[in-house]
This record gives sequence, C-alpha cells and structure tokens, in this order.
Amino acid sequence: MLKIHTDGGSRGNPGKAGIGVVLERENGEKEEIYKYIGVTTNNIAEYTALKTALLRAIELGEKDVSVFMDSELVVKQIKGEYKVRNEGLKLIYDEVISLIKEFEHFSISHIMREENKEADKLANKAMDEG
Repeated sequence: MLKIHTDGGSRGNPGKAGIGVVLERENGEKEEIYKYIGVTTNNIAEYTALKTALLRAIELGEKDVSVFMDSELVVKQIKGEYKVRNEGLKLIYDEVISLIKEFEHFSISHIMREENKEADKLANKAMDEG
C-alpha cells in the first residue's frame, strides 16, 4: 500500500501556485515531489497535486493507494458528497476520476492541516521558487 499526502496552494486566489506530494511506501521509503504550476487558483492547485500523485503511483505500478489531503472540498467532491459546479475544476476532476479507476484499492481522507506539514512545506517551497 502506498500512502500519499498532497497539498496545493496559491498566493492570492488566483496567484502563484505550487504543489507538494509525499509518497510513502510500507517500508518507510519516501519520495517527495514539488512543482511550481504558474498562476492559478487554490482549488486547481489542490487537484493538480492529487493528479500528480496518482500519475506517479501509476508509474510506480502501485495498485493500492490511500490519499490524505487537507482540502475538504476536493475530498468531498472525489467521494461524491459535493457536486463539481466549477467548469475549470470539472476538467481536472474528470481526469482524476479516470486515474482513480487504475487502482484496485483507492481511498481518500480529509486530514487537518497540522497533519499535512510535509506536503504543505513542499507546496510552499514550489511557490517560493516560482
């Protein structure tokens, strides 16, 4: 099982945006990804972080992933608890849903920001470098 923590943010909304991803294998081995993604909204950044993490998990051949993120909106939209009304989000939401189908087991959970410090730090590093 691969544990994934993601975070996306923007300074301003829209503003300079970055993503942070931490992938952790059962043996404790970690991989970190961070990237400046240009000027966009916080929600697009959150979805981009999730999409980036899922693409990497697929590249690694993982079939069982558990995602943890502090964006309640994204988590509830992925779980079908909230509808995606924003057209800009709908495109990336559809891509993410398609990627989720690649896994035998997928779970996503909302966590408090304090529990997502590593991914948050990476997202901020990406924004700093952008």
